[in-house]
Amino acid sequence: MKAIKSKGVLSGVVISNKMKKTIVVNVVTKVLDPMYTRLVVKRKKYKVHDENNSAKIGDRVKIAGCKPYSKEKRFRLLEVLK
Repeated sequence: MKAIKSKGVLSGVVISNKMKKTIVVNVVTKVLDPMYTRLVVKRKKYKVHDENNSAKIGDRVKIAGCKPYSKEKRFRLLEVLK
């Protein structure tokens, strides 16, 4: 499967692996606030397809956008960086 260019490749930390073949990844990005010109930390959680259940809680992973696996899963696991 190819990554969708609009979603791209992200990296984050696994915060949950309780579901079968699914992990929840917390992605942190820093953006410049246009009004106050300060860095603002934004956090977003993504549900990611993990075919082999290889990622554990606390692992740093690389994810990529792909075709929808389910209602909420739009990303797949590329690799576990640790």
